Amino acid sequence: MSQYLAAPERALTLNDLRRLRAAGEPIVALTAYDASFAAVMDAAGVEYVLVGDSLGMVVQGQQTTVPVTVEDICYHTRSVARGLRRAVLVADMPFGSFNSVGQALDNAVRLMQAGAQMVKLEATGRQADLVASMAERGIPVCAHIGLQPQLVHKLGGYRVQGRDAEGAAAMRDDARTLVEAGADMLLIECVSSPLAAQITRASAVPVIGIGAGAEVDGQVLVLYDVLGISIGRTPRFARNFLADHGDIGGAIAAYVHAVKTRAFPAAGERFD
Repeated sequence: MSQYLAAPERALTLNDLRRLRAAGEPIVALTAYDASFAAVMDAAGVEYVLVGDSLGMVVQGQQTTVPVTVEDICYHTRSVARGLRRAVLVADMPFGSFNSVGQALDNAVRLMQAGAQMVKLEATGRQADLVASMAERGIPVCAHIGLQPQLVHKLGGYRVQGRDAEGAAAMRDDARTLVEAGADMLLIECVSSPLAAQITRASAVPVIGIGAGAEVDGQVLVLYDVLGISIGRTPRFARNFLADHGDIGGAIAAYVHAVKTRAFPAAGERFD
């Protein structure tokens, strides 16, 4: 259990996540897609629960996240919201749901009305106007930079991002631009540990990492990777916590403890 968040029954807010960052305590995040798993995460001390478009791959059996719809995310957000009492609930904006400011606002409103407290979108500095429009209307935003799975066809696969000087500089610029536009959090995926650390130090908002090393403000993984039941190849940056624990609740509690004590990610679970 968090040392800062001592009241387990109190619903958390974005301000609590900011205070964890300020206190130097890692934020624990996981994906969830239904009420039952959400309740287990809540009891284990997960603080940021993401209804990720990863559901397309791990729940629906799709090859990518691209087929996931706003209706899919709304359905799973409502389900997860029923299982949570404490954690902040974040919902992904799926592929094609934020092609214009008007479309982005309409879909973000739908996700918030389904129970989300924040929306997450894969963005670069070119989407700053979308983020600013949401911020002006009271919609909290987590901007997802680095590897963006919705662009997998354009990227040519799931690859570490920002490896060269030009790419790293562009990512730092994107992070700064999105925060200046009003992003409340950043999620950075599949980048080198030094680059993620640079972005985190320069950021005025909490930074959650996935495959981004240990020097970020928190960690997120796909639930099914934590349980070792994902279809296909498991990412290098993931860890099967169920392998050494007898039940799902114990595995999730072990993940929470590993993040809080900075035992995760270990050397072999990051890109240096």
